[in-house]
Amino acid sequence: MANTTPSSRKPRSAARSASRPTNRAEEPEVTAADAQEIEADGDYITVTLDDEPIRVLSATLWRTSWVQQVNLGDFVGFAANVVHPDDLELFQEIDPTIPDFQQFTQDAQELSGEPVGKSRGPNRSSRRTQRR
Repeated sequence: MANTTPSSRKPRSAARSASRPTNRAEEPEVTAADAQEIEADGDYITVTLDDEPIRVLSATLWRTSWVQQVNLGDFVGFAANVVHPDDLELFQEIDPTIPDFQQFTQDAQELSGEPVGKSRGPNRSSRRTQRR
């Protein structure tokens, strides 16, 4: 019998579904056609690592579970989720040091236009208001 209860989760776009692994133990399976569609949507940016261009998902599309992988030291697992499938082998060959990896993720965040992490919230007004 099919479950007809509405879900509170938003439906995923094809690009996000294609880039998200179904099992944490498995690498994401993105077909060449899906990768082209994702890239055509502008979801990838190019970051330089060891003088090599590496395509990576825009940091605004990174899942919290992927960022958690970095916090737990699973840099290869994180890369498997965010690095373009065609560039993943090059990323693994480069085998970046921890400072190089940190710079790589920082560059990706800056090129995405917005750093990932805590939001500072809106700036306070420079004008003071008095309650009367």
